[in-house]
Amino acid sequence: MIKVVAAIIHKDNKIMIAKRKENKSMGGFWEFPGGKIDPGETPEESLVRELKEEMDISIKVEKYVGESIYDYGDIVICLLGYLASIENGDIILNDHDEYEWVTLENICKFKLAPADIPLVRMLQEGDYGI
Repeated sequence: MIKVVAAIIHKDNKIMIAKRKENKSMGGFWEFPGGKIDPGETPEESLVRELKEEMDISIKVEKYVGESIYDYGDIVICLLGYLASIENGDIILNDHDEYEWVTLENICKFKLAPADIPLVRMLQEGDYGI
């Protein structure tokens, strides 16, 4: 099982999702941006690093939301979701084709990566101020 982190970046009652590049694994699916936790990193440190690499932004990790374990057949991932906000930087996409700011009501209109769907449910059922 691979541990992966996801940043649920929020702003103005919306959250950011990003569309994976077509030539990547899970290409065309929308997800919360993030990535693998490197050895010696905390999940929070990994999120800060990944968002700098993927989108050239600095984020503030705010609150743990929960985990989702998903078996993709060839790989099992444990996805840890954290609320976060952008501290500075303009988004430059390095690993994604596009991004959108969406409400929790209309996020289901997007083809979400299966591992991310339980995190969406947690957000919809919880009180996270989004």
